[in-house]
Amino acid sequence: MNAFFMKKALEEAQKAYELDEVPVGAVVVRNGEIIAAGHNLRESVKDATAHAEMIAIRNACEALGGWRLPGCELYVTLEPCAMCSGAILQARIEKLYIGAMDPKAGAAGSVLNLFEDYHFNHRCEVERGMMESECSLILKTFFRKKR
Repeated sequence: MNAFFMKKALEEAQKAYELDEVPVGAVVVRNGEIIAAGHNLRESVKDATAHAEMIAIRNACEALGGWRLPGCELYVTLEPCAMCSGAILQARIEKLYIGAMDPKAGAAGSVLNLFEDYHFNHRCEVERGMMESECSLILKTFFRKKR
């Protein structure tokens, strides 16, 4: 079942790719159903916060009618940055599934790990490496095309 949701996040990443955005996608799942999705739109909307995770979280908050997302899981194709990791913790996401790690800006274990900082009052379980090769390939293809 989990691979199904990561495939949906990859479909979101493909949408970003087609817009010439860095291909990152995310879906929020609750009770086995996708309640929200998002993909990178930073260039399109000229907004530094328009990361896939931020958009998916905003959409999920709107769908559920509040800023807390109890019982929700987030599937994202690339390890979240510090901003997105903070939003995941603030939204009270219960579990995070990551495709590819981001050694340059990742805040879930690569550069730093906000999810293991026990100063925060919320804990989010993290699973890394889900469909890692597929999630990595779309990014490599995108950046190869750019160079």
